[in-house]
Amino acid sequence: MTATSTENPIDAELNRSSAHSRRLRQRDLVLGIATPIALLVLWQIASSTGLIDAKIFTPPTTIFSTAIALINNGILTHDLGITSLRLIVGFVLGGAAGIVVGIFLGIFRTLRAAFSPLFSALYAVPQIAVLPLLLVIFGIGETPKILTVAAVSFFVLEINAMAGVRSIDPQLIEAGRAYGAKGRRLFWHVLIPGTLPAIFTGLRVAAALALVVVTATEFVAANSGLGYLVWNSWQLFEPNQMYVGLITIALVGVVLTGIVELVARRIMPWSRRNSRD
Repeated sequence: MTATSTENPIDAELNRSSAHSRRLRQRDLVLGIATPIALLVLWQIASSTGLIDAKIFTPPTTIFSTAIALINNGILTHDLGITSLRLIVGFVLGGAAGIVVGIFLGIFRTLRAAFSPLFSALYAVPQIAVLPLLLVIFGIGETPKILTVAAVSFFVLEINAMAGVRSIDPQLIEAGRAYGAKGRRLFWHVLIPGTLPAIFTGLRVAAALALVVVTATEFVAANSGLGYLVWNSWQLFEPNQMYVGLITIALVGVVLTGIVELVARRIMPWSRRNSRD
């Protein structure tokens, strides 16, 4: 007897789609790793052959050696810990407050009319420009730096959460009410899921801006942190240490954004399907 395939055509199509998605993810991973490695190799070659000034554009091998030395003497780990603490505390406090306020502004028109113009005007002011005022009020310490990070996180999340609530299709709300969702049930099962995509978009933006702000505050009002390491290295003309600081800041941004992406995938599993090619 000749064996015949009993695979359902629908199952076969699903298997092909799954295999295609795996190949795309593998390709994306390879490209994501290979591209920075290739750029580092080109940088090393150009610096070693004199195509670029090695005193300014320090070769990656020298930067790596400097990073190891800064780790061994505890400077890099100390500055990384200080910056991470300021960033996380400010980001969490400001982001949480922004989400709550944004949702309420989106739900209640009276609150939106009263506070939305004020928040829009305050958001237009660069948060780093408020740092001198915070230094006058709270003195030189951790509070002004954390509050500056919290401020930028608050405004980004407030705007995105409010926009997320207002962009929910009214038909979804009516459908929820038709199935008996009212009050808290409507809030948790319709409004919050409908707002999550906008909230996570805001979290990604806020993470990047918070990192910029905390680095800027450490430029001018700190004697520790990755921003201070970069600024002090520039003043002493030690570009190798400066590059170590810059690369570490970039890695912090990658890790923070990756955490936000991971949480988004766990909380919104449907977003994986929407992001496939």
